[in-house]
Amino acid sequence: MEPGSIDNLSILYQSSDFIVVNKHWDVRIDSKMWYEKLTLQSQLKYRFPELADPDTYYGFRFCHQLDFSTSGALCVALNKAAAGSAYKCFKERMVTKAYLALVRGHVSESRMTIRYAIGKNTTEGMTHMMCCENPKPCQSELSVLEHGSYSGDPATKVILQPLTGRTHQLRVHCSAAGHPIVGDFTYSFKKDSNPYRMMLHASYLRIPTRKELIEVNAPDPFLTSLDSNWVPHHTVHRLDEMLQELKDKTIQVEEEERNQEALLRSGGEEMPSKAKSLETEEERAQCEQWLAEWALA
Repeated sequence: MEPGSIDNLSILYQSSDFIVVNKHWDVRIDSKMWYEKLTLQSQLKYRFPELADPDTYYGFRFCHQLDFSTSGALCVALNKAAAGSAYKCFKERMVTKAYLALVRGHVSESRMTIRYAIGKNTTEGMTHMMCCENPKPCQSELSVLEHGSYSGDPATKVILQPLTGRTHQLRVHCSAAGHPIVGDFTYSFKKDSNPYRMMLHASYLRIPTRKELIEVNAPDPFLTSLDSNWVPHHTVHRLDEMLQELKDKTIQVEEEERNQEALLRSGGEEMPSKAKSLETEEERAQCEQWLAEWALA
């Protein structure tokens, strides 16, 4: 696979307000360390020097985060107003995300819901686990796409949807379910070091801002044609069908939200709404951190 470089930046979507990039694996979004020259923000400044905002610390407003080891779709706001509209979508839980992963072993259930509370772990290198300091409830949905093998060992390609937003949630949940992500050195208890990367990829991103709908698919990197170590043996679900199912559910929820708003405007009673549920302390703190940087512009 082609390594990341300053001029190797794939653009999935671009408008006057937003850019969505296909982030390379093992590239940080930003860094204050002088020796880390290759970051997503440095790639953006190289590719779009005219779009960098000197009133922000990094030059670009990242609407959300991806781990250093994770590849895939990541949205960047190009001005303060756009950042605010994206923030509103995250705060009201209107954003839909799905990830592709290769995990160790053959997952027996075709679909499963993983519910483990995650807290900070004081063990060196194990930053977040299902125990320890201040665990918080979280939930992930897993659907099997293919059973196969990676470098001769049993592996499964899955699609993951985080329904909450904890740090390292998908990595911790897969490990807790007995199927750590291929190449995840941290959550394989420092055993899985042979693969060239961690096999987690942000595949689908939908942010329905009031001004525009941002909806992108980042190409599947876990194909035999790209990595001969991965050999699928049996298909359980097709990726395109699973993504369409996710889109249909999302559109249905959005329609229900619009109907609720119309009912409120007409003086009716408010119905229960997942999007209107109270944000957690962690989510509120993260949103306040985002707003603090945006306020500099």
